[in-house]
Amino acid sequence: MPSLGFLKKKRNRDANTDPSGTSQPSSPVTLTAPKGGDSSTSVLSPSPHDSAATATPPSALTPKQEAQGKAASTMNQLPVQQPHFAPPAPTPSPGTEPQNLPSISNLINPPQHDGNAQSYQQQAQSAFPLPPTNGREAGATQNQSNMSQPQQQQQSGQDSQIRVTKGKYSLADFEILRTLGTGSFGRVHLVQSRHNQRFYAVKVLKKAQVVKMKQVEHTNDERRMLGEVKHPFLITLWGTFQDARNLYMVMDFVEGGELFSLLRKSGRFPNPVAKFYAAEVTLALEYLHSRNIIYRDLKPENLLLDRHGHLKITDFGFAKRVPDKTWTLCGTPDYLAPEVVSNKGYNKSVDWWSLGILIYEMLCGYTPFWDGGSPMKIYENILKGKVKYPPYLNPDAQDLLERLITADLTKRLGNLFGGSQDVKSHPWFAEVTWDRLARKDIDAPYTPPVKAGAGDASQFDRYPEETERYGQTGHDEYGNLFLEF
Repeated sequence: MPSLGFLKKKRNRDANTDPSGTSQPSSPVTLTAPKGGDSSTSVLSPSPHDSAATATPPSALTPKQEAQGKAASTMNQLPVQQPHFAPPAPTPSPGTEPQNLPSISNLINPPQHDGNAQSYQQQAQSAFPLPPTNGREAGATQNQSNMSQPQQQQQSGQDSQIRVTKGKYSLADFEILRTLGTGSFGRVHLVQSRHNQRFYAVKVLKKAQVVKMKQVEHTNDERRMLGEVKHPFLITLWGTFQDARNLYMVMDFVEGGELFSLLRKSGRFPNPVAKFYAAEVTLALEYLHSRNIIYRDLKPENLLLDRHGHLKITDFGFAKRVPDKTWTLCGTPDYLAPEVVSNKGYNKSVDWWSLGILIYEMLCGYTPFWDGGSPMKIYENILKGKVKYPPYLNPDAQDLLERLITADLTKRLGNLFGGSQDVKSHPWFAEVTWDRLARKDIDAPYTPPVKAGAGDASQFDRYPEETERYGQTGHDEYGNLFLEF
């Protein structure tokens, strides 16, 4: 049975838990005056008790000021034909001024070409500046939007500059406020920076538990992958540190909660809504694959909503750089590709299979191979490969699903010569203006009812707080296994 990783939840759970980032990043130790209308970024942080030496703040580069908040848009603005879909009524974020942005209806307008033709990665880089790292910023990568697979492979072979995140902060840099989520070998805390007063999420992993559950490699991979990526729809890792007993990962605090929670409250999403979220995930996967990174754990629980309603992919516990093939059995049962279940070597194709499962679940409210929650029965159904499509599915959506949820790797979209462009060019996505979506220049279909910049964790469940004191010194039995922290 595959390992379910950190903060994995049962598929029948009707609550949200996991944290992660906001739309405008800011380094935790950069001094800035708090503003009520600023978006709060945050980090997964240590537990209630501080100790450990204070980290030396990075160079005093001031991050770009946050762009004005986008006007909240609700599901009622969509051409919804499924009346039972009724997510919680969103509340506009206080302290923000509406911008003249297109609504989600523009997502299904004919593609437009902006005169200001900025490359895909340059757009992402300018919208999401890197935190100060001793005066250096990672270089922008090349355009991925219309790149063929051979071009992607050529670019992925280039060495990319990695952000400096090791040992960047300490417990003394943050005030721990509450627990956002718990897992089998750690938990996530909402914290506030003592320097810029912004909010972050700090993921705390117990070294002994990580070792006991044989997750050392996955934990180091997660830290390594997060340190190398930078994208509007991926969680940002600001820094890591450790003490004798725990590992700490400082990341964005994503206020809107999990897409999983919204989906369970809604039952299923209308076609335009599922298309919006699927398109943002597609851009994120395209970026990761251009760097030869396989995500391997795509599901609604790992998709967080920022305060504007855009997605952030979190939990990189199973992410891994794979230039060719890998054989590791890992992931969530409902989303495993048949080549993973059958212990065959696999590559980026598994993420496109998972995208198909995700789209199916968003449109139908359940996964295609689910069977009473029994993993072994789910595996049998996956290997049989029989998918029942409800009659209410959009014909283009069903065609895309049939081309993604197929065991034949010579037919699976995303795994062919055209790579991600084959997915983006499918008729279901025909009206998506990918460049504008990459800039978040399209309003999300749902705006979470959270207060901007206030550390509002109302979209996350309450958990008992950690009783163990963090920052303890002494003999570090496992420190040699986590040198990158």
